[in-house]
Amino acid sequence: MDAAHSPFWPRGVPRMLRVPQVPLGHFLDVAAQRYPDKTAIVYCDARIRYGDLKARVDRLAAFMFHRLGVRHGDRILLFSQNCPQFVMAFYAIVRLGAVVVPINAMCTSAELEHYLADTDAQLAFVAQDLLPQVQPHLGGRLRHAVIHAYSDGLPEQDPANETPEWVLAPRRALAGDNLTGFEDAVARGAGELPPAPSPDSLCVLPYTSGTTGQPKGCKHTHQTILAANIASSLWRGLHAESVFLAVAPLFHMLGMQGMMNQPIVLGATIVMMPRWNPRAAAHIMEKHRVSAWSAPPAMVIDFFSQPGIGERRLDSLATLCGGGAAMPEAIATMLQQRFGIQYNEAYGLSETASFLHANPPQRGKRQCLGLPGPGVESRIVDPVTLQELPRGEVGELVTRGPQVMLGYWRNEQADQQAFCELDGKRFLRTGDLASIDEDGYFFMRERLKRMINASGYKVWPAEVENMMYEHEAVREACVVGLPDQRRGETVKAIVVLKPDCQGMVSEQELIAWCRTRMAAYKVPRFIEFTDSLPKSNTGKVLWRMLQDAQRQAHEARERRTQPV
Repeated sequence: MDAAHSPFWPRGVPRMLRVPQVPLGHFLDVAAQRYPDKTAIVYCDARIRYGDLKARVDRLAAFMFHRLGVRHGDRILLFSQNCPQFVMAFYAIVRLGAVVVPINAMCTSAELEHYLADTDAQLAFVAQDLLPQVQPHLGGRLRHAVIHAYSDGLPEQDPANETPEWVLAPRRALAGDNLTGFEDAVARGAGELPPAPSPDSLCVLPYTSGTTGQPKGCKHTHQTILAANIASSLWRGLHAESVFLAVAPLFHMLGMQGMMNQPIVLGATIVMMPRWNPRAAAHIMEKHRVSAWSAPPAMVIDFFSQPGIGERRLDSLATLCGGGAAMPEAIATMLQQRFGIQYNEAYGLSETASFLHANPPQRGKRQCLGLPGPGVESRIVDPVTLQELPRGEVGELVTRGPQVMLGYWRNEQADQQAFCELDGKRFLRTGDLASIDEDGYFFMRERLKRMINASGYKVWPAEVENMMYEHEAVREACVVGLPDQRRGETVKAIVVLKPDCQGMVSEQELIAWCRTRMAAYKVPRFIEFTDSLPKSNTGKVLWRMLQDAQRQAHEARERRTQPV
């Protein structure tokens, strides 16, 4: 039985997906026509209506087309934290049939060189606080940059917003013919626009994290981007009256898709935060009656563990979903019991335009990837032979569907490694180990490269972490593998204790507790307490960074103890 015939399929959701044969920008046009006076974006108390958003997008597109010579297929960098200008630049770029290259706002000048060289981008939209990283490239690979200030158009601030000082920094003067201010570009934009791009045109080129080498660009068309958005909206029952909290970075696929493109496709409202702040998020969610929020588990834990959260009026929050890691069982239970909120886990990749699998809203399972979405076919195969495996067995998850990328930008070798053919169909190899239960639900077991091999036993770090969350003193945990001469690898846990439990439990006591909860080969041999775990912009724990640092420290200790 495939997922599309599951008895738990959400009622009213089509089994197959029919994606409208229109470009992404068509939906902004429709929203502006239907709801010209409706709030499209709220940002630090500034409100932008759909009619005004559409007008500014068109003027910006006209400036690029007539003044800068931007044409169909050109790649354009978008380098900024969350702000309305990000949205305007994005939709102006795709209106011309050009391709958005979103860049992580933490990127250094040296790292920018790879994106510029790989894409041949000659134009960039840049926030003024990030201009120093871009300036070394102006006059070289980069021909021109349009610079925006986050503070443009902001009203007097509500102190409860806790608006960062860098957002409030006034617009600075620009020097040089290769720089144009964003507001100046909008003011000077005029003239007829070219025909809208075809639905099959490239739309956005998000780059993977580069954990296995140089970052690779994922080729997404207007159709693949729309397929993921429409499937997600249908699955979760989202609509034009939904109010989205946009706090994940828009340069990341989670934020770009779930918190920018999806609400605009629906004609809904985006309440945007410049950066994550749990106190400010609680105030904003209550003030604007947010109804939909997509966030990784670490961010949700941070939000619901803050003092006084139980006194907030959060009854408007109808949809809380996310992915990137499994939500610990203990936290999911707390959300349900204390707040009446069910965290709906989902699964997606940059290569699949974010949305791929999700749990049925009324029949979800915890720590589960759910069912493949409309039109998606996923299988579990042996990573070596690619033979499909029976239910219950762990193998690599491979998938196909309308939201899967065309391939990697200018990287045929990566394409050959990423795709395989099964029964005459092209499948994407996710690199994730998973299994399917008797109901057809998919469960993540681990990244292929994260699995710990201890004395021949497979240890899944996520499984150990989830069990450790059941301890009353544990706030966060990250499990890594360390080299071990006898076992091959051994297990270590880096743990953040709850504030009121600091000094109340020792490493050995926690190890002893673990022995009562899990098989001996899974029990951490070492535990290290820390004040916080490193996280990405989207709130994911950077396990690879921790593992690399821990292995280097471990190897250094081993060298010091070896006899001379």
